[in-house]
Amino acid sequence: MSESIQLTPNSSLQEFDHIVSHNVGQEAEQHALELARQQAQTQQLPFAGTVTPIAAWRLVQDGLATLVDVRTAEERKFVGLVPESLHVAWMTGLSLNRNPRFVKEFENKLKDKNNVALLLCRSGKRSAAAAEALTNAGFTNIFNIDGGFEGEINAENQRGSLGGWRFHSLPWTQD
Repeated sequence: MSESIQLTPNSSLQEFDHIVSHNVGQEAEQHALELARQQAQTQQLPFAGTVTPIAAWRLVQDGLATLVDVRTAEERKFVGLVPESLHVAWMTGLSLNRNPRFVKEFENKLKDKNNVALLLCRSGKRSAAAAEALTNAGFTNIFNIDGGFEGEINAENQRGSLGGWRFHSLPWTQD
């Protein structure tokens, strides 16, 4: 690695980005996951932790995690999606009804409850709820992606300028 990693469980998510952006190799990404886990315990999150979009992309690129988009099929089609991500809708349709088969569908796609999965929704809220449900179902390495695909709503009631996958210019495509 190019520098010593000096983060604590109280480190910010931006510091996680610093780890994976300035350190080479899987050790940095594994360390970022472990710190996310420690932060989750400190914050009493009901799932393994939260990672930034940049850290998530590096983890996926290095084969250390699977990205699972939990948005609706309509959102993926009309807003965009991350290539080669898995899709298991947490909610379905325009009325956003909870998918009663979510955990079973997730199990069928991920196979092993110990695999690292990074959940992506529009802003990070639905994916946090999905992460909690999966953790309650026995999955041990479920992480939420901070800011989701589009980030939070800004003062003009628009998404895309306050974080999220697209804000960081990470790979995505649209039909």
